[in-house]
Amino acid sequence: MKNLRRKTLAAASAVTLGVGLAVAGGLAPAAAAAGPDTTFLVLAPQGATTGKAAARVAAAKGTVVATYNQIGVLVVRSTNPNFVTDVAGAGVESVAATTGLGSALGDDETVEVSTADVANATGDPTKEPMYGQQWDMDMIHLPQAHAVTAGSSNVVVGVLDSGISSSHPDLATQIAKDKSVSCIGGVPDTTEAAWNPTTSDHGTHVAGTIAAAINGIGVTGIAPGVKVAAVKVVNDAQYIYPEAAVCGFMWAAEHGMQVTNNSYYIDPWELNCRNDARQRPVWQAVQRAIRYSQSKGVLNVASAGNSNYDLAHKNTDTGSPNNLPEGQEPEIRENLTNACLDLPAEVPGVVTVGAVGPTGEKSYYSSYGQGVIDVTAPGGDTRFRTQGVRSTSTDGILSTTFNTATKTNGYGYKQGTSMSGPHATGVLALAASAHPGMSAGQLAAFLERTSVAQSCPEGVYNPVPLISATNPHLYDATCSGGERNGFYGAGMVNAYNVVK
Repeated sequence: MKNLRRKTLAAASAVTLGVGLAVAGGLAPAAAAAGPDTTFLVLAPQGATTGKAAARVAAAKGTVVATYNQIGVLVVRSTNPNFVTDVAGAGVESVAATTGLGSALGDDETVEVSTADVANATGDPTKEPMYGQQWDMDMIHLPQAHAVTAGSSNVVVGVLDSGISSSHPDLATQIAKDKSVSCIGGVPDTTEAAWNPTTSDHGTHVAGTIAAAINGIGVTGIAPGVKVAAVKVVNDAQYIYPEAAVCGFMWAAEHGMQVTNNSYYIDPWELNCRNDARQRPVWQAVQRAIRYSQSKGVLNVASAGNSNYDLAHKNTDTGSPNNLPEGQEPEIRENLTNACLDLPAEVPGVVTVGAVGPTGEKSYYSSYGQGVIDVTAPGGDTRFRTQGVRSTSTDGILSTTFNTATKTNGYGYKQGTSMSGPHATGVLALAASAHPGMSAGQLAAFLERTSVAQSCPEGVYNPVPLISATNPHLYDATCSGGERNGFYGAGMVNAYNVVK
């Protein structure tokens, strides 16, 4: 989950209508030229069904491609250049085009590693060939937890991401194929090819941290006894569009998933402002979908972000939108308020996760904030050993990978809160397995209660003062709070504490 600048998607080719109506005494007026084929989110009033909104969509020359009647949201496509104004009226609360609202996936470069010799299959995670390189698992006391349970197959974790490689030897037995889906375009597609990765192995890496099998091959996951479902929300250009996120949360809600992992943020603006007309309909639709999933017993986990941003004190956003053409600078939005949120991380009820490196201290990149960060978990920190001068790849998180160019499975290192999120998700999957009667809210509270508190470092914290030759204070951060604080929330997640 990085604040990256990417090119916008190419607009769909325009279609021109050449049919006119006969008019007495003169030539038929030409019909208005159609615009690009555009996706819209159309929201009915809160609590209302979508019938009236669908009728207005048809009248405004739009086509409904997905209906989420449970939350009053329609995904619509139209070439009508005046669709937003034409659809307005009774039955429609708000509408927004999602063109340009795709968030770039934070997909750190994978450092591939060679596969070790295959060992005998065992129930001991420490016997997996690459366990010695998984420093993160000892940090959360995984071997002790697995002596109690490795998780239950009754627990299904939704991985809202770029898809999961169904042919990976550490994941092939772990995927709930009957619950996996592609949500690209906001329309569910359950074919296996649709929910496999195409241009990014981010979701495959996340899934391995959560549930890679103990099979004598490669790495171990935190909860190898549970199942993961691929819920693909990242398109081939590696963007997450709001309609895909809405579809993903709704799919998880309707398919019995206890936990979802969300290692991304929605919208090209890292902070989505409810008081911004461009963003409010997106904020409303996503929040409705998350709330609905919560009502169905789903606990959603989200990464805090990789911008070293104090989410509790939002003043200025200088890096958004992140999908501008090369050479075009992002907006500078000043005097922001708490009406601006990091989605989905700051939606009430979502578990928000910060990142630490091998020392257990905040990763230099991890965003933070008193009252925002709920827990922390290993996400890697490849710069702390050299104070930022160069990277040490093995201080990242080792997990399963898929080379999208060669179509081969493997293992590799990534770092980011994208990696810390699935650690918390995996621990929650163990907790749900050990305590099947707990509700989503109880699981979230239990995770915090069993985490190990970590104190704030004194003064200004910056483990990488040499990362920039011109700005040694680029990654300065100040922690606030006591036992529960802005860097670590309630503390480091602990797999053994949730199952013992």
